Amino acid sequence: MPPLQPGTWLLTGGAGYIGAHVIRSLQGAGHEVVVVDDLSTGVRRKIPADVAFVRADVSDRVAMTRVLASHAVTGVVHLAAKKAVGESVEHPLDYYRHNVDGAVALAEAMVDVGVRNVVYSSSAAVYGDIDVDLVTEQSATVPVSPYGQTKLIGEWVFQDAAVAHGLSCVALRYFNVAGAGGDDLGDTGAFNLVPLALRAVAQGVRPQVFGADYPTPDGTCVRDYIHVADLAEAHAAAAEAAASAPSGGFVAYNIGRGVGASVLEVMAQVSRAVGRDIDAEVVGRRPGDPARIVGSVAAARDGLGWIGERDLGDMVTSAWSAWQAYPPT
Repeated sequence: MPPLQPGTWLLTGGAGYIGAHVIRSLQGAGHEVVVVDDLSTGVRRKIPADVAFVRADVSDRVAMTRVLASHAVTGVVHLAAKKAVGESVEHPLDYYRHNVDGAVALAEAMVDVGVRNVVYSSSAAVYGDIDVDLVTEQSATVPVSPYGQTKLIGEWVFQDAAVAHGLSCVALRYFNVAGAGGDDLGDTGAFNLVPLALRAVAQGVRPQVFGADYPTPDGTCVRDYIHVADLAEAHAAAAEAAASAPSGGFVAYNIGRGVGASVLEVMAQVSRAVGRDIDAEVVGRRPGDPARIVGSVAAARDGLGWIGERDLGDMVTSAWSAWQAYPPT
């Protein structure tokens, strides 16, 4: 496959944790980047000065159409979404409004302007609580949370738009994202396991483990963790795949390492990174959490020429370094 010619990519959610890394990967591949973010959770300083920025809600079709047209956008990477499993159980309608309405409005704007290439930020949450050793892209998609449902619906939106309107879509089903590609790019959110543990350490309290009675080797949930820098590189590869594919195409790839780690194993890595036993506290289960989900990454290796190279130790060590350099307020 010949290298993708440089273009202009619209990145929704580019002021967020993952988005800030994707900016740099797209720039590294020679592309111009335009960021749309409403800054509800994103951080403005994470957008480089040479990147065009538009503050807008992705569910605003008129605003999205204007951005796509005025910047001569050639492709879209759609990250903007609400993403907390537990919160989605408590506020499902809020998640449908943001995540599903945003995908529909963006797809409509792309059709209006004639932009055909899109990389969609999906999630391993689309699989739900699936009892297999390795989840493949052909595994059943039965989400157990409203968050997972909205991500699966987003896939349907772009898949159907691809068939009806000639879009070319690559969906990336992320597993658990951690780490930092630089000290200024750390995860300051309040939902992912590693930053939650680091926040507790910084506050002098015990990090919480949600449930230790799952059918796993140590009783805690097992997940597939991927370094955010590896994930960002997967987006650049997916952009090339979308732009090189025929119109009307849709393909989904798992983005992980194909290796499971339990919550207690992650806590042990946090203890090593900070230099002391963080003494994690086991509390009750959290609604919507499957016991184990680890993905096969063979399809991404073969279809995108991509593989995650950084291990769990790299993820936690880099996250702690970034946390110390830029402590969240």
